[in-house]
Amino acid sequence: MAPETVVRETVCKTILQRSGLGDYALNCYTGCMHGCVYCYARYMQRFHPHTEPWGNFVDVKVNAVETLKRQLRRAKPGEVFLSSACDGWQPIEADWRLTRRCCELLLERGHRINVLTKSALILRDLKHFAGQDVRIGVTLTTLDERLRKLWEPHAASVQDRLQVLTAAKQLDFETSVMFGPLLPGLSDSREEINALLQRAFQLKVDEIWFDAINPRPRVWPSVAALLRAKFPHLLPRYRRILFDQRVRAEYLQGLRARIEAAADRLALSDRVSTCM
Repeated sequence: MAPETVVRETVCKTILQRSGLGDYALNCYTGCMHGCVYCYARYMQRFHPHTEPWGNFVDVKVNAVETLKRQLRRAKPGEVFLSSACDGWQPIEADWRLTRRCCELLLERGHRINVLTKSALILRDLKHFAGQDVRIGVTLTTLDERLRKLWEPHAASVQDRLQVLTAAKQLDFETSVMFGPLLPGLSDSREEINALLQRAFQLKVDEIWFDAINPRPRVWPSVAALLRAKFPHLLPRYRRILFDQRVRAEYLQGLRARIEAAADRLALSDRVSTCM
């Protein structure tokens, strides 16, 4: 957790939102303590301006549970993605437990829950979800812990996230993994992709997704700052991949080919999809 995180208590009018990531998405917090350099949710600052940089503030929707209870009186059961604009199990959830309490309500009302997290805190809640319609997923950008610390400074370690998948499978949950965003020149090589898929194969992951780095609003300044500090030789390459449409199309074509070849080798093609 970033020691300088500013926490504010807020109230929300709605908490269950229609989403293209499922039937619904649910976010009990605005902002995220993980502070991932590439985080696409930075765009939320357009609608919820903060003086603090992304990763250094969290707004807690203190009435999330009560609001969800009201919405569930009318909401048709469906799949709920947690979470689309924050990590529902970021460190502050350890104290507030809003995400867990909302999940319990959703399950009581017949909804399916699709978890995607970078936090080992989800391990605390697995026993509460056992035997219910829940899929447990984690995001992994790389298997290199050194790179993880640079790009995802306050998220769980690589090994902790792999442990989440292991524990979930031991409890008979359906599991998923999002490999992404793959980092050009750092975690997108044939060898790196092979290693990622090999680990997913070993862990018997049910659904595997890959994503490329994207030029979403407010992301480039953060990515560029890290590249200048740690990988200056890659800065021009990232700029071209993100902002030159011809270069980007060629890059994505090559990336898909590497993913497809690796998936074929491990007979995982039926489990692998891309978000590119």
